[in-house]
Amino acid sequence: MKWGIVFASTSFPEPDRALALARSAERVGFESLWCPEHIVVPVGRGVTPYGGSPDGKMDRLWRRGGIPDPLVWLAFVASQTTTIGLGTNVVILPEHQSVVFAKSAATLDFLSGGRLQLGIGVGELPEEYASVGMDFTNRGRRMDESIEAMRVLWTEEVASYHGSHVNFDNVRCDPRPVNGTVRLHIGGASDAAIRRAARFGDGYFPWVGPGLDLHETLTRVITGVRREAEALGRDPVSIEMTVGGARTIDQAERMAALGVDRLVIAVRGKTIAEVDDELATFAHDVIAPTSEL
Repeated sequence: MKWGIVFASTSFPEPDRALALARSAERVGFESLWCPEHIVVPVGRGVTPYGGSPDGKMDRLWRRGGIPDPLVWLAFVASQTTTIGLGTNVVILPEHQSVVFAKSAATLDFLSGGRLQLGIGVGELPEEYASVGMDFTNRGRRMDESIEAMRVLWTEEVASYHGSHVNFDNVRCDPRPVNGTVRLHIGGASDAAIRRAARFGDGYFPWVGPGLDLHETLTRVITGVRREAEALGRDPVSIEMTVGGARTIDQAERMAALGVDRLVIAVRGKTIAEVDDELATFAHDVIAPTSEL
């Protein structure tokens, strides 16, 4: 079982604490750090509620210091680490111009020695889309084209792509990713996300909202991705499953039985000393005993 840390950038946005978290996590044996994205957050009466919290608000993130750009935060900590994976959970891909984003992601992967993994999703806040000048209503179609276009840019020396929303012809996009491409983990739990993960995903990062039963939801969506992948002629085992919701050996064993490959936890410590102690204890008590799951 692999273990990662979620909300890394929003829990530790400040420079000193960000570096301390990354170094400590790498030292004790965490496999990866994962950072969310919201370019802007709509506020005020009548805005679309945020589905990730029971009250529909992101106030707790503001109090911690906001939501840093995930690629910038990961690049910052990458310069002071050597092995820990650098992940997003998730970048709202249709809010970005896909060629520009492909270049940024490939550059980070190249500079970090091939450590980048991109969790990507379509998001849920129309006000956020409006603020960056992107259409909310066709985000699913643009997501699919962006995935295809980025992979062409990453894998082909001279790339062309012609879609309804993304178009380019005979272009180079260097540097390219160290391992030939960047692994894409599709986020979400909708039927569309399940189909997209089965079709495009190197991995799947399901989202379990407030009030939903964790194991019931995970069983449904993981089974759905595997079924869709088989129907497309893909080996379902090739799609890496990353989920949260486990902090003990027993919980990790239950997740492994579902076919989960990576578990992610949120850090509870507030100070650098507390974080060092928490991560070292967790590595000894949980990561080491579950390494063979």
